[in-house]
This record gives sequence, C-alpha cells and structure tokens, in this order.
Amino acid sequence: MTTRTPASAEHAVQLDIKIMGRDYKVACKESERAELLDAVAFLDTRMHEIKDGRKITGADRIAVMAALNLANELLRERKAPGATAPVARATASVVDDVEARRRIIAMQAAIDQTMAGQEKLL
Repeated sequence: MTTRTPASAEHAVQLDIKIMGRDYKVACKESERAELLDAVAFLDTRMHEIKDGRKITGADRIAVMAALNLANELLRERKAPGATAPVARATASVVDDVEARRRIIAMQAAIDQTMAGQEKLL
C-alpha cells in the first residue's frame, strides 16, 4: 500500500544566507522563501546602517540593536491610532517614495550579493 503526501504539505528547503558578512543556513517552506529572503535583506541593511551610523562594534551588539529597533517599530505600529489588519494599514497609509525606493535598492543589493554566491553551486 502506498501512502500519499497531502497536496498541502510543503517541503522544507535549506537556504544559505549572509547577514553582516556571516554565512548561515536556514530552513523554511518553499512558499516562504521569497519572504525570508526579503527579511534577510531588510535585516542586513538595518544592521549595516547601525554599524555605519554608530560606533558599535561586534555583530552580536549590532544584532541586538537592530532587533530592539525593529521591535520598537512593530509595537509603535500596533499601538498607532486606527491600527487594523496589516493589509488595511498598508493600503490606508501614504507611501514615502524616497524611503521605499531606498529600501528596494538595499534589498536588491542584498539579494544580488546572496545570489552571487549561489552561482558557484549551479
């Protein structure tokens, strides 16, 4: 007798990522790959901003500062007057074009850097 895997079951994939020049291996569902890579790029950018903008050394201290900053932003968003579901907030808020473009460029650079290392594997 053969057992079938439900169509909804997803295979985990292992990704090699780089944050602040350090390589990590992380696992995620295939459907979460793009979001994870966006998060990696976002975090890497934030950590570089902290490193470049302050005299903080040590990846662990930079990571803690980035985590605190992101947690603070998240909590501030949740407490904002009229805070609703994420989709409703996104459509109701005005997009800062300059900031959005800067983030997109930073994310693309981080993705390109990550993918450059992947070419060796292919």
